Amino acid sequence: MTCFKMMFLKRTTQAELDAFYPVRPECQDSVPKPRFKLRTGKTLSARRWHSSFSEEGQLDIAKVLRRIQRGGVHPSIRGAVWEFLLGCYGPNSTFDDRSLIRQRRREQYDEWKAECKKMVPVIGSGKFLTTPIVTDDGQPIEGAPGAQSDQQQNNDAVFEKKVIQWKQVLPQIGLDVVRTDQPLVFYQNERNQAKLWNILSIYAWEDSDISYVQGMNDICSPMVVLFENEADAYWCFERAMRRLRDNFKTTSTSIGVQTRLSTLSAIIKVIDPKLHQHLEELDGGEYLFAFRMLMVLFRREFSFMDALYLWELNLVMKIGYS
Repeated sequence: MTCFKMMFLKRTTQAELDAFYPVRPECQDSVPKPRFKLRTGKTLSARRWHSSFSEEGQLDIAKVLRRIQRGGVHPSIRGAVWEFLLGCYGPNSTFDDRSLIRQRRREQYDEWKAECKKMVPVIGSGKFLTTPIVTDDGQPIEGAPGAQSDQQQNNDAVFEKKVIQWKQVLPQIGLDVVRTDQPLVFYQNERNQAKLWNILSIYAWEDSDISYVQGMNDICSPMVVLFENEADAYWCFERAMRRLRDNFKTTSTSIGVQTRLSTLSAIIKVIDPKLHQHLEELDGGEYLFAFRMLMVLFRREFSFMDALYLWELNLVMKIGYS
């Protein structure tokens, strides 16, 4: 009876797992098949997760990290777990602490969103832009959606330059949003695409030094899928970007991720000299073939499910566990 029950539970949980990030039927044969499986007694379950908190809400982070390292995170709690893995909340915070922090962050995001909406009314409308709204010299394109706004003229030349550069990048964000995780049923909904566009657009406004670089959409997409609340998704993305920001820094002569490529080259040269020599003979010694892999953390090489599992293990290694 016990064995039968265990088999039944395993079968139902695996079916549940497959239903979390459904793929469009017509894309089933063109995307990598997920290899991640729930591991009974090892994967961090909802029950184990909730039991890891004290009465006041402090988290036994070492216990959680050990469990994740052994078997990943159940998708039903992934969003809540990631808020700790990414550093949105500290393990010593209480339930009340986190409630207050969450409220403040949501209010901050709403303020930024309202500011951006004044400049481009499409933001927050459930729609998004894929065509230019300003010319190269910053003049509004007549008839373009969102080209006009009710923001008063600002005499600060630096501010005006920032506005123009930001407006110019918005349609590029939109074009990338359309291409982001196309096989997922989730992104057949235009409002979900608009959430991704909102977050990337607002981040580009707030972090004008980086603005937006292609690939940031792949980093942000899981947050949009995991969090129903747009502000919560934004803050997880912002935390992720703190770790990955240097990857997207560009100058006239270099791109930030090149440093990671050099590190990869040095590692392979030590642990597998024959492979490194072979790559050099193929003119691949600079490891440019791994550019996309490192830039977006293997988002396009693995299934959606497997990429999230890989990220979790990486975060656990960075945090450390005892």
